[in-house]
Amino acid sequence: MLGGKMKGGEMSSISPLVSFMLGAAMATVCVLFFMSAGPGRRLADIAAFSTANATAPPQDDLLASAAQRDGAADGSGETAAELIATPAPAPAPVEAPSPWGDLEEVLRRAATKDRTVIMTQINAAWTRPGSLLDLFFESFRRGEGGVARLLEHLVIVTMDPAAYEGCQAVHRHCYFLRTSTGVDYRSEKMFMSKDYLEMMWGRNRFQQTVLELGYNFLFTDVDVMWFRDPFRHIAMAADIAISSDVFIGDPYSLGNFPNGGFLFVRSSEKTIEFYRAWQQGRWRFFGKHEQDVFNLIKHEMVAKLDVTIQFLDTTYISGFCQLSKDLNKICTLHANCCVGLVPKLRDLRGVLDVWGNYTAGTPDERRAGKFQWKLPGICIH
Repeated sequence: MLGGKMKGGEMSSISPLVSFMLGAAMATVCVLFFMSAGPGRRLADIAAFSTANATAPPQDDLLASAAQRDGAADGSGETAAELIATPAPAPAPVEAPSPWGDLEEVLRRAATKDRTVIMTQINAAWTRPGSLLDLFFESFRRGEGGVARLLEHLVIVTMDPAAYEGCQAVHRHCYFLRTSTGVDYRSEKMFMSKDYLEMMWGRNRFQQTVLELGYNFLFTDVDVMWFRDPFRHIAMAADIAISSDVFIGDPYSLGNFPNGGFLFVRSSEKTIEFYRAWQQGRWRFFGKHEQDVFNLIKHEMVAKLDVTIQFLDTTYISGFCQLSKDLNKICTLHANCCVGLVPKLRDLRGVLDVWGNYTAGTPDERRAGKFQWKLPGICIH
C-alpha cells in the first residue's frame, strides 16, 4: 500500500540505487562547474591549491603566474611578461686602445708617487742612430748618483709616427702628440722659422695640458746631457724653476735670462693660469719665441698671480751660453746658444768623451780639477 510502511527487504533494494544516482549527479555538477571556469581561473585555482599543499614557489614563478592571469583577464592571449619584455641592451662599444698611446695612461705609468714626470720632445730627425736621442740616453747611463733610474719617469713626446716607432724601440713611455697644424715634423726645423715657432708653441700648450691633468713636470730638451740628479737644486718653494741662458747670481731675481729647454713646473691653479697667459702672449707679442714671451710676461705674472719663479744656477744646470767648468758640481749641460743639429752633435759628443774620462779618473784627479771641457768647439766656448 502506498500510504503504508515498506518492508525491510524493499528498503534495502532501493537504497543502493538512490545512492548511485545521487553520487553521479553530484559528480556531473562538479565537472560542469569546473569546465565553466576560464583557463586563467583554472590555473589560478590550481596554483592556489598547490600553494596550500606545498612550499611557496620561487618569486619568478609568482611573477609568471601573475602575468598569465593578467593576459587571460584582458583576453589578449598574451601574457604581461610577453608584452613588456624587451631585448637586453647591446653592450657599450669598447674603444680600441690608441696605437699611439693614451696620454693619461702614459703619464700614470711614468709618474713618481708625487705625480711628477720628466718629459722630452723629439721628431724623426733626432731618433736616427747616432743622433741626439742616443746621446741623451748615453748621458744618463754614464751619469753618477743613480741618475739613470730617472729614466723610469721619462715620457718621450714624439711629433711624428716615425719618431714614435723609434721611441718604442728604445723606451717604455712614449706618446705621439698629434697636431692639426699641417706641419711635417719629421725633419729638422730651423731656429725661428714658421714651423719651428709652431712646434715650440705646440710644446708649450702640451705642457699646459699636463698641468691641467694634475701632473708636475720637468721638461728637458733632448740636447741636454744629464750627469747628476738635478732635482736637488729645485727649491720646494718654487712654482716654476727654469734654466738660465745668463744667471746673475740671485735665483729669484727676474733679471735672469730664462731658457725653456729645462723647465720644472708644479701643477696648481696659479701655474695653469700662468700658462694661459703665456699662450695668450703668443698673440700679444706675435712672432716671438715662447721663451721670449716668458721673459716679457714674467714681471706681470709674478705680481698678478704671486707665483714663485726660480732661475737655476748655471754652476749646476749649465749650458753652452754660460758654461760651468766645474765637473764636480755640474748636473746637466744644455747645447743652447747653438743652432743646427750637426754642431750640437759634434760638441755634445766631445762633452761625453770628457765626462767619460772624468768618471774614470781617481778621486784625487777629480778633486784637483784635472778634467776640463775641450774648448773651443763649434758652439761650446
